[in-house]
Amino acid sequence: MAKLTFVNAHGKGTGPLTIDVAAGVSILDAAEECGARVGHACGGNLACSTCHVYVQDGLDSLPEVADKENDIMDKAFDVRFESRLACQAKMGQADVTVEIAEESLRAWLDENPDARTAAHAKK
Repeated sequence: MAKLTFVNAHGKGTGPLTIDVAAGVSILDAAEECGARVGHACGGNLACSTCHVYVQDGLDSLPEVADKENDIMDKAFDVRFESRLACQAKMGQADVTVEIAEESLRAWLDENPDARTAAHAKK
């Protein structure tokens, strides 16, 4: 098993979250399992860009970006060289560190209105 670290698992200013993930599991599925706030408006079906993450370490260990993922990334905000869609990036044997894109964090809050309300109440 490889380690997957979300540097901002619960939003800006939150600490990292590291979990063990088996090879072949997508970053999105791992996020769902551990509660990291990766949005997925399309349910992980490669129809939107709301699961956008930045791979800080371990990019070379992930499968290459397919044409369809590239096409969907055209819809994403602030795309960088290290951008991936978490629904398509499947873990290999190496450790991976990701930052959840602001777009994805906002999408997660849209998908979880109770958490959004609680976050606003704390402010």
